[in-house]
Amino acid sequence: MGKYMEDAKELLQLVGGKENIAAVSHCMTRMRFVLNEPEKADIGKIEAMKVVKGSFTQTGQFQVIIGNTVSDFYNDFIAVSGIEGVSKDAVKKAAKQNQNALQRMITALAEIFAPLIPAIITGGLILGFRNCIDSLYLFENGTKTLCEISQFWAGIDSFLWLIGEAVFHMLPVGICWSVTKKMGTTQMLGIVLGLTLVSGQLLNAYAVAGTAAADIPVWNFGYFKVNMIGYQAQVIPAILAAFTLVYLEKFFRKVTPQVVSMIVVPFCSLLLAVIAAHFVLGPVGWKIGSVISSVVYAGITGSFKVIFGAVFGFVYAPLVITGLHHMSNAIDLQLIADYGGTMLWPMIALSNIAQGSAVLGMILLQRKNAQAQEVNVPACISCYLGVTEPAIFGINLKYVFPFVCGMIGSACAAVVCVATGTTANAIGVGGLPGILSIQPASMASFAVCMAIAVAVPFILTTVVGKKRLAGQ
Repeated sequence: MGKYMEDAKELLQLVGGKENIAAVSHCMTRMRFVLNEPEKADIGKIEAMKVVKGSFTQTGQFQVIIGNTVSDFYNDFIAVSGIEGVSKDAVKKAAKQNQNALQRMITALAEIFAPLIPAIITGGLILGFRNCIDSLYLFENGTKTLCEISQFWAGIDSFLWLIGEAVFHMLPVGICWSVTKKMGTTQMLGIVLGLTLVSGQLLNAYAVAGTAAADIPVWNFGYFKVNMIGYQAQVIPAILAAFTLVYLEKFFRKVTPQVVSMIVVPFCSLLLAVIAAHFVLGPVGWKIGSVISSVVYAGITGSFKVIFGAVFGFVYAPLVITGLHHMSNAIDLQLIADYGGTMLWPMIALSNIAQGSAVLGMILLQRKNAQAQEVNVPACISCYLGVTEPAIFGINLKYVFPFVCGMIGSACAAVVCVATGTTANAIGVGGLPGILSIQPASMASFAVCMAIAVAVPFILTTVVGKKRLAGQ
């Protein structure tokens, strides 16, 4: 008999029984349910269970935080319920029945970028390290960089660009692959489509602005001409092109006789997708992306940038609850492509730190409560390392006031962040290690912002908590 058999039986009853579960799986710390009737779940009693660290509903899934022992709990739950577990992808597919159109769009966007995040974080750290050795004038009375005084480090700097270029300049390849993988079509065709967007035959996207219109190479078809422009680091053109390829492949697969489908489907799908990408979708997507990034950039750098920072810093944590925060990945990448860095992501990292600092306050307030500390300490650590769900859903939302204190601290830090023009090379680890992804010139200001994001929520939480938790 498993350790969690009795707890599993109780949870099964509280989620509405076996007949109310459409699908169930687990991730690193959470049980993921798709419920036929979500309102049947008794959230109050579920969160009162000793084994449960918290719960929340996101993207159509009711998720119960168990902790690092979730795999053992899941095995006992499957044994008790008699339900056959499914993969996380199957749960996500089943969860769509509980999502509206906007939620489905946001979920799709999140699932496209999720496989790319590790590479993007790696690229950001590499760019940050390169900036430290080739852009910080720390030697010979502040006149030379490390690369200028050492051939070894100059060689390291040059070599590391191999990875940096692959991550960011070739980003459309990853996006096209990820879209075809998510949509269940031929991934190799997605990779080839992505390669046609960043081919060396094309004028590099970063060189377009500095090239006279008359000097831009073209494909001359006699009756019309098309600019041979690459889409390095461009997000929206790649997404538009990839979805076009996906639906073309699905269409041709449906109408093509099986005997010739191996030839007709990939040929027609890829050819038409590449034509559409370079003739229409690329230019249109580039324009859309530029408009979005320019609007956000204007908000961060304009006359009302302090207000923008305060609002964004305050509302980002609530956006995490709704799942809308996933849209920020595309905006960050577009800002990086257009402006060589993002001032949005530093505020996201500060919001995560602020929520972790609110939990730090709860650790102090509940220092005599051993049961609470079992949740508080690991949640605080994971939040400071960029994983916010245990902190937000397991603690801060449970008591409410730590969540609000974290939001206030995040807003204060964000105001200083935008006021000082703090910029990141790329998306990084969304917590204390995030400073490694900040541009060297902004590291000092980001350190100040981190101090604010730690101090303000911690102080507010302890002050408010002494009154709210009196007698507990």
